Amino acid sequence: MEVTNEIVEKIAHLARLHVPDAEKEAVKNDLQQMIQFVDKLNELDTSGIQPLLHMSQNVNIIREDEVKGSITIREALQNANVNDGVFFKVPKVIKKV
Repeated sequence: MEVTNEIVEKIAHLARLHVPDAEKEAVKNDLQQMIQFVDKLNELDTSGIQPLLHMSQNVNIIREDEVKGSITIREALQNANVNDGVFFKVPKVIKKV
């Protein structure tokens, strides 16, 4: 598969990235190398090899749920810089376009 400028632009758009024209060639080369690596892996004979489902022999190691005490809203907000009596107030970090 050949990586073109159109593919780079589409991937950048989907990832919400701005890729300057000066960097498009480098990105194109990097993508091409990644694709070549995956193609190289496709040359391996994987017949008879079971897929890896877990990194160890232990499966679903979970602990029992345990009810523990909690603190009141007032206690939680004691160290808050800004609050409205019920919630922490923080600066807005997501802006609508």
